[in-house]
Amino acid sequence: MTTLAVVRKNGQYAIAADTLTKWGGTKESATYVTNHEKIFQVGDSYLAITGSTTFKLILSEYFAQLETPPKLDSVPNIFRAWQELHVAMKERYFLIAAEDKEDDLETSRFYVLIANPHGIFGVAPHRAVQEFSKFYAYGAGADYALGALYVAYDQPKMNAEALARLAVEAAAEFDDSTAGPISSKMVRAAKTK
Repeated sequence: MTTLAVVRKNGQYAIAADTLTKWGGTKESATYVTNHEKIFQVGDSYLAITGSTTFKLILSEYFAQLETPPKLDSVPNIFRAWQELHVAMKERYFLIAAEDKEDDLETSRFYVLIANPHGIFGVAPHRAVQEFSKFYAYGAGADYALGALYVAYDQPKMNAEALARLAVEAAAEFDDSTAGPISSKMVRAAKTK
């Protein structure tokens, strides 16, 4: 369980995540788990992931083993990267096919938010990719995070990173599957030609 947020504001792109892990009713906080970070870097991108902690290990290893980091700079490029990742998850990481006959596509079972110099993006379990214009949140406390972002976004003194952190802090206040400390990363928008 987790809460993630991404924000685009004034030429800055930021991503934030909580650090709590849960196994059923057991909370594993950053006080007891040293590898609690949910944000990791792939090339010039920061990724944050929801779902089983194994998925972060899989993604970190998969992207680290690639000769060249994938371009995660647009919806089509991210979609292609995720299609290749899904094949590897089935072949190398033993992803089990979903038994749900209601789904049109096989699911990867996790959500990812991406912040890089080209924008802020999200990838859903069925590999649907979206680019966000202002902000978004995924995870157990996403409703609280989105509410906080909606209210605070236009405050002139808050930059993208402060807003992303505020979103996750709001979720941690009200959602029992979200807790600090909060981690965050910020990048500047790429200069357009």
